[in-house]
Amino acid sequence: MSGFLSPEELRALEPAETSSFASPIPTQIVSSDEFLPPPQNKAQREVEARLKEMGTRLARKQGMSRRSFFTTAAGMATAFLAMNQVYGGLFDVLPAEAATPEMADERAALLQDQFIFDGHTHFLRDDTRLTGFVKMRQAVGDAGWNPALKGKKQTIEDLKYSNYYKEIFLDSDTKVALISSAPSDIPRDWFLTNEMMAAARTKVNTAAGSKRLLCHAIFTPGKPGWLDSLDRALALKPDSVKGYTIGDNMHKELSQYPWRMDDEKVAYLGYEKMQKAGIKNVCVHKGLFPPSLDKLFPSLRPYVDVSDVAKAAKDWPQLNFIIYHSGYRNVGGGGGSDAAEAWAMVEKSGRNEWVTDLAEIPEKYGVTNVYGDLGQLFAACTVTQPKLAAYLVGCLIRGLGTDHVVWGTDALWTGSPQWQIEGLRRLETPEDMQKRFGLKALGPAGGPVKTAIFSGNSSRLYDYKAPARWSKMDRFAALREEYLQSGPHRTNLRYGYVAV
Repeated sequence: MSGFLSPEELRALEPAETSSFASPIPTQIVSSDEFLPPPQNKAQREVEARLKEMGTRLARKQGMSRRSFFTTAAGMATAFLAMNQVYGGLFDVLPAEAATPEMADERAALLQDQFIFDGHTHFLRDDTRLTGFVKMRQAVGDAGWNPALKGKKQTIEDLKYSNYYKEIFLDSDTKVALISSAPSDIPRDWFLTNEMMAAARTKVNTAAGSKRLLCHAIFTPGKPGWLDSLDRALALKPDSVKGYTIGDNMHKELSQYPWRMDDEKVAYLGYEKMQKAGIKNVCVHKGLFPPSLDKLFPSLRPYVDVSDVAKAAKDWPQLNFIIYHSGYRNVGGGGGSDAAEAWAMVEKSGRNEWVTDLAEIPEKYGVTNVYGDLGQLFAACTVTQPKLAAYLVGCLIRGLGTDHVVWGTDALWTGSPQWQIEGLRRLETPEDMQKRFGLKALGPAGGPVKTAIFSGNSSRLYDYKAPARWSKMDRFAALREEYLQSGPHRTNLRYGYVAV
């Protein structure tokens, strides 16, 4: 997407839309070209094989194709059954849900009114030049996988507003989303400008007739004129602000303005302006910087961990610091950076670098204004090592508190977020892990822990008043009901790259 990977690395990748199995849950890591996705491991191959076998058999009984079956609630249940068979009983799912569509549909109907507040979503601007996804979509047509695309010059509409609206608000149980962006030292390469995010918020909320979309404003400490830019952004009345301490995450090799959250001469000037403008939530991208990048970008390495969070939180108790990805760094292949090796380290030491560090901040420094976001962390770990996902969620709850962990998916990069929603609804920390690591049970889908993560904490942070019944709320509710009644439409597509 950003051209960060080398030509040799890109040659080892293929488009996710054509080369990854269109299962309800991804069976291997999908990435943009910001980091190198690891190849499908043995356990993931086994999950995929079991899922194909079960899906074929169950779909035949229902008189439908396997691809169509996998867009149903029963197909989603089948995926979690396959995960349990390979990784152990981590997910709450019954074989009857997969074999009996009526049972799966009943469960889905009971949960579709659950309040899901996704505080971490993305789409790309209309004039983007981030062409990795254009090439990917072109391959879809060239390969003949989708006849409607064959022989046509492709665009990246899948990563733009229309598909964002469909996959967030129609294909998933998400009720409220926050649109985010990523800055670049090259202005054209921002995902969305601050003005574009504010315009998207207005567009969605006008169409819905209610407040369904919130938006960030991006701030860039240290860049020439950044305080004036922040003034203009705050005038747009964003719901919160977001920054990348790495500077330019899209073009790491060009990044000129990394910054620290605890820099009193730089970042603190921005916090002061935010506080005066009535902003109380400061979201900061941390992590997604595997050890393999430490040697490539040694000058950026001091800016991407969570060592600067505590002082900023202590000095600015009126602000809430929401750490995106919760500092999780173990993405990408090689260099000891994938989730399997991260899990091995947890088993050995009881810690995950940076995430455990973040979780320990409240106790060590006496602060109560640090929050952990699950964006990308949950998606990556659930796909590769669900025991690690259970540990990380439990570790954050243990250290930050149930009331300081917030839901985010980083969609659209991994397609509709419904599989992630189902993943957390069904995930449970095994009893042996609870005893060994001092973790608590996550409980049922609608229990107090998951309710707090899915929406309760973000509702409090953003002063959002949810209706008594979402199904009767607004035009979006009516449209989704009509959409669901017309039959399953979820594509199960991912957008990015997978390792060959």
